[in-house]
This record gives sequence, C-alpha cells and structure tokens, in this order.
Amino acid sequence: MDNREEVREFLTSRRARISPERAGLPAGPRRRVPGLRRSEVAALADMSVEYYAKLERGTLAGVSPAVLEAVARALQLDDAERAHLLHLARAADGSDLLARPRRRTGRPWTPHRSLQWTLDAVTAGPAFVRNGRMDILAANPLARAFYSDLYATGGNQANLARFQFLDPAARHFYPDWEAFADMAVAILRTEAGRDPHDKDLHDLVGELSTRSDAFRTRWGAHDVRVHGTGTKRFHHPVVGALTLAYEGLDMAAEPGLTLTVYAAEPGSPSEEGLRLLASWASTEAPAAPPARTPPAG
Repeated sequence: MDNREEVREFLTSRRARISPERAGLPAGPRRRVPGLRRSEVAALADMSVEYYAKLERGTLAGVSPAVLEAVARALQLDDAERAHLLHLARAADGSDLLARPRRRTGRPWTPHRSLQWTLDAVTAGPAFVRNGRMDILAANPLARAFYSDLYATGGNQANLARFQFLDPAARHFYPDWEAFADMAVAILRTEAGRDPHDKDLHDLVGELSTRSDAFRTRWGAHDVRVHGTGTKRFHHPVVGALTLAYEGLDMAAEPGLTLTVYAAEPGSPSEEGLRLLASWASTEAPAAPPARTPPAG
C-alpha cells in the first residue's frame, strides 16, 4: 500500500511538537520551523539527515525495527504512537496482511450467542462490543438504555463517532465534549494506521470531515491513543449525571473488536443512577441495532 502521505504527515506532526529544550538541545536564533529541524531529529536518532529525510517523505517500506525504534525515541513517541508507527511501516511493505482483522462478506454479522449471553450477564453496568470504526456491534440492555440518544435516530447508525460529531444530543450527553471528541478521533486515527485498507473507515472519515469542522481539525492533528481504562462523566437524559469507570478489553476470538464495560463506584450516586437506568431499561430502552457487515477493520 502507498501510505506515504500518512507517514509524512504523522512524522512531521510529531517533529513539530517537540521543542529543542524538550529534546535537550539549544534553541538557537532564527528558527524557521516549529519544533525540531530534520537535522536535529537525525542526530538524535543517530542517522544521516538524508536517510531521515527519506523516512519523513514517507518511505517506510523495508525499514528495520531498530531504525523505527530510533525514530520513536528521537520523537519521544508514547506507546500508542510507537504502535502506530509500526503499523504504518508494516502497511508500507505489506507485512501487515496476516495481522489485519478477518473480513466477513455475504451475510450480516451477528454476535455468537455465547457473546450475547456474556453481555447480558453484566447487569450492573453498560457493556458493549465495538470495532475500530466505533460501530456498536452488540450490547446488553443497560448499554442500549445508556446510549438511548445514540439509538434515537437512525442517522447515527449505532456509531459513536457519528453521534459525537453530528448529533446535537452529544453535547449534552458528554459534559467533557472536547475531551471525548479528541478521544474519538484518536481511536479512528489509530484504526486507520492498523487497517489502512478499510473502505468503510475511509468513508466514515470522509463523511465526518465534510460535515464537521471539529472533526476535520482534529483529524489533521494525527493524534493516536490506546483506549483501555479510565473514568468518564456523562449526563444521561433520564437519570442525569453519571461518573463511570471503564475497561476496554481486546477480544482474542474476534481480532479488531473491543469489549467495553462501564461501572460505578460502589455506594456512589452514580451506582444508584445505574440502578434507576436498569429499571427504565426493562421497559423503555431502544431495541438492539441491526447486524452489521463486517464487524472489524
């Protein structure tokens, strides 16, 4: 795959954010570029300027892991950014073929009954499965009640990114909307590096870039992240304010899919809020969304 533009923009954006002081270099006068110069990154990575310039022009095919590590170290990449750089390199030389999520065509995907049983067994908090495009593929009743605004209109297509950027209800549901927006774009950008051949993802990014200035600006920042664990604030239209911890677990049986479970601190108002939500869900929650094809990628 020719992903040179993606590589070029990622590396230049990472270089631009590192000041000489942060890299332990003298600032010097008359700097004409934000962040480090190419020559400074090359020196930090112990390679020639010409070779680093070739990498930054987008040529990662055949680059050794040692070179990638040297670049990552020089640019002070975090774990998510290092993984993203590795995915870009694998995509450039085609060595990502076996690592790509399996694709299913010809029939709608539905969760295996044991997966749905597992989700339904989680009764104290929302639990759902999503892919890297942020499509919700399967959910327990409490998750469908939790995301009632997302399911309220077919325009969201049970997709968290569409809800985030295109549905006005998201501004109310996410009190920390800006942080959630950053997170959503970083997840999609990570997925684009992991599976650059996903046409549905390209279509989603094109749609959001066209319809949302907030998305388009963030997409150009090339930020990536691992979305594993933390705490988030929500404002549900039925039960009000909720502060929930979450855990995101990669599914070994379904590469590319993530199981997410939300939970409230025991004895907290949010725990009581989830109990009220569960009661409401038993009679009022939206129905499960239709099956999707394919689930991952």
